[in-house]
This record gives sequence, structure tokens and C-alpha cells, in this order.
Amino acid sequence: MNKKKKRIRKWVVRILLLLLLVAAVRFIVLPQITSQVTVTYDTYTARKGDISNSLSFNGSMNVKNNETLSAEKDGTVRKIYVTESQNVKRDDRLMRLSTGEMIRASFDGQVNEISVEEGDEVTANQSLIQIVDFSTMTVSLRVDEYSISQVYVGQPCRITITALNKVFETEIAHLNRISTSNGNTAYYTVTCEIDVPSDVLPGMQATVTIPLQEASNAVILSKSALSFTRDNSAYVMMKDENGEMKEVPVTVGVDNDNYVEIKAGLSEGDTVYKVAEQKNSASGLFGNMMTMNTNTQNSTRSTQRQNPGGYSNRNYGNNMGGPGGMPMR
Repeated sequence: MNKKKKRIRKWVVRILLLLLLVAAVRFIVLPQITSQVTVTYDTYTARKGDISNSLSFNGSMNVKNNETLSAEKDGTVRKIYVTESQNVKRDDRLMRLSTGEMIRASFDGQVNEISVEEGDEVTANQSLIQIVDFSTMTVSLRVDEYSISQVYVGQPCRITITALNKVFETEIAHLNRISTSNGNTAYYTVTCEIDVPSDVLPGMQATVTIPLQEASNAVILSKSALSFTRDNSAYVMMKDENGEMKEVPVTVGVDNDNYVEIKAGLSEGDTVYKVAEQKNSASGLFGNMMTMNTNTQNSTRSTQRQNPGGYSNRNYGNNMGGPGGMPMR
């Protein structure tokens, strides 16, 4: 009889526990499972504008024509015909020596330095006078093997003198096809020439920008607004007539580090959305677990879809500090 009562008591306890579990699921768990998720969106607006991408390099200004003239034989300086900072023309007389040697300018330029005075004794090969053409300068760039195929002689480029904030349009004048190496990477020397005013001096730092692609009066959008499918197709989120979010495929064109041209799928003034945060409204431990799970899923989707593949940019240059792509104009 006692064994029978014990069995009955065990079954009663089991039934009560089962009822408690059912009640917990019904009144505690289910309401939290069916709670809503609050989604916060960032908004972006498509607009018209100009966009371009480019290669960018740092360099310094150098004179193109520079010569220091010297004596052929030992002798005495008989006559100096010019003064420092004086402009001279090719074949102008600069200096006459007792040996009968006449020192002349071999190009148009400016007397930068006179190292002797009239009556001084000079020896063979001693430096006498320096002539510099300050009106034409060059900038040399080191272009790595991965981007040299995008550079060619005659290619338009833009030189910005950093200290003066002056911009000059020019083109690539020379490309040395014999490389120099830096570790495992080959570099090629590319030279630009530029006619400059008198306030641009040798040694000043410059940024050389080589435009690659440009689009004018195009529909442009922040790259942060884009999402990507598994096959790397771009799309954006927009609201339909019922206010519900829908995915809208877009065709992208020129892009830089911050913006992208939208060739199809959007018009000027369209507003698009990007999920900023998803938060579960359930409270307590279960709600926190739900929120953590939602955030994990969002992070996974973001990782899968935020890789733009062929739309990414690289930075290029010789000890560059600047971006690989130009900002929007």
C-alpha cells in the first residue's frame, strides 16, 4: 500500500510540474517570443552632382633646367656681365676669364648664384656661376606595378602646390619603364612638367592627381546607403506605397571613397534607408537574449552584404598620406 501511495505521489508531482511548465510557456515565454522588434533606419537622399575617382601621389617641385658653369683652365676673372637674380637669355655673356674663355648661358633662365668676383684667381673646373630656369618645373612620382598600367604619357593630371594652395593643369611628360624595387614591389618613375609663377619654388611639396573616371550632373548617393546581395549585386531599401520597406536594385557607375554614381534605379531626390539598429521590445533576460541574437544576425548580414567587391578603391602614391579617390566636386 505504501508503494502504491508513493507512485501516486510521484505522478501528482510530475503532473503539477508539467502544468507549471505549460503555464510558464503560455504566460511568460510566448508573450516575449511574439514581442515586436524595433528597427531604426539611417536615411540618405540621392542628388545630382559631379563625381570622379583618381590616382593620387605626393612629390616635390624640382627645376627642369639647372646648370653650374665652371672654368676650363686656370685663370683670372676679368669681367662679370650679370648680377644675381638677373634674367638672362640663351647665349647671353655671363663672365670673361683671362684665358679668353667667355662663359655664356645655354638656356633662358635666372642667375641664381655667382661664386666669384672680378679679379679672383680661379682653377680649372672651379664653379663660377649658376643659372636656373625657375619658370618650368617637374614633379617625379613613384608608381607601383599594380597601377602603372593606368598611367600613360600625355595623360591629363592636376598638380596642387600644398603651401600655396594653387592648382595647375598639366599632363604626364615621361614614364621611365625601367623599374626600381622596394621589397617585392616594383616602382616606376613618372614625371610631370609644369609652367609656374615666381612664387613656386623648388622643394615645395605637391600632390599630383590623375583622374581616371568622371561623371557630370549624375545621380549620386553615399556609399554607406548601399547593400549587396550574395552575388554582389547592389540594392537600396525604399518605402513602397504602403510604407513598407522593399529592396530596390540599382546600377552603379563611377565611385570614390565616399559616394557612388547611380546609373539606374534611383532619381534625384529619392530617399533610401539603411538599417542602423534592431532592438527587441521584450524585457528581462529572455529579451536581452533575443536582442543579442538579432544583433548577431544583423552583423552577419552586414558582413555578407557590405563588401562592394569591384567597387572598392585603393590608395596609391609615393609615401602618400592622401586618399586614392578624389572627393566630390
